[in-house]
Amino acid sequence: MPEKVRAAVMVAPGRLEVREFSLPEPESGAVLLKIQLSGVCGTDKHTYRGETKQYAGTPHERDVPFPIIPGHENVGVVAATGGEVRAFDGEPVRVGDRVVPAANITCGQCYYCKGDFPYYMCEHLEDYGNSLSIARPPHLFGGWAEYMYILPGTHLYRVPDDLPSHIAVLTEVMAVTAGLDKAKEFSSPQEGFRFGDTVVIQGVGPLGLCHLIKARLLGAGDIIAIDALPSRLAMARRFGADHTIELQQTTEPERVEAVRGWTHGRGADVVVDCSGVAQAVPEGLDMTRAGGMFIEAGAFVDMGPVLINPNRHFCIKNIRLLGIGGEAATAYGPTMTVLAKAQHHYPLGEIVTHRFGLEQAEDAVMTSMADEAMKVVISPGVG
Repeated sequence: MPEKVRAAVMVAPGRLEVREFSLPEPESGAVLLKIQLSGVCGTDKHTYRGETKQYAGTPHERDVPFPIIPGHENVGVVAATGGEVRAFDGEPVRVGDRVVPAANITCGQCYYCKGDFPYYMCEHLEDYGNSLSIARPPHLFGGWAEYMYILPGTHLYRVPDDLPSHIAVLTEVMAVTAGLDKAKEFSSPQEGFRFGDTVVIQGVGPLGLCHLIKARLLGAGDIIAIDALPSRLAMARRFGADHTIELQQTTEPERVEAVRGWTHGRGADVVVDCSGVAQAVPEGLDMTRAGGMFIEAGAFVDMGPVLINPNRHFCIKNIRLLGIGGEAATAYGPTMTVLAKAQHHYPLGEIVTHRFGLEQAEDAVMTSMADEAMKVVISPGVG
């Protein structure tokens, strides 16, 4: 292994530069991961734009502690371990294993860790690529690097042999679709998510597209995709969207009316907001039928308040509102199993549309916000 490694560092909003770091020896329980691919997440775009308030209203509310190495959607090969390290399934991790690390590290001691809560609710949560600054040795706490340092206690998930890395890199994003699983648990004639139900996805970037795929796998009826970018709507149709709505060609009342028109005037059974835009929430609530469910998925960057009418939006309509701040630790393994099987039925290999090297990290972020891009990834081996 080399003595020095490169990483793309976000030194401030709008500023990325490649820096060189010493390759550390892993401490007891730690892992040194040679990165194959690291995704550009919607959170990375927010951070690049200076929208840096995360987890607002929780015990771990914070601003991004620049400088950081971004990248929490990762797949790589174990290069070294600090003694015996076990994967989430209890089996030892070996050098040469291809793994996906969890995006978060928990304390294991707080109220939420000891209770039956999703692991991302930990009061002392740390996030790779977000909360761990390069000021903390050994610095390499994000996937936009040749090697990444995985701290002791981080959950690791072995990638199935038949799952290519360019699909495995979607694992964390697909695992955030747990809201649709939760909707299944609430299923009843009045509320929840039943076979044949209509599902609206607001924003079909990578997270929204994963929700679309999950909704189809769970037996959704009509799926309606909404986005500002025509290329993403085209991709949504490739993955089974029955109707699409382009934001730039419609007004909010027209979009709400279109959804009601496709649902016999009722509104959608389930609406999932993956847009990253706060104003989408009241619009999505207006699209949700009486007794339906609205899911706010994965938006842990504070984008400011919007006007909500408690009577009209919730009480009278008996709407169930579900917030999903991340993925369950138990979802990674099953997600990779499903991805390995689903690749034979869906064009999952087309979701990663662009790869960039470390020196092109800024181009990667800008491309991820443009038409014609779906999932953009950093590949340290790309020159």
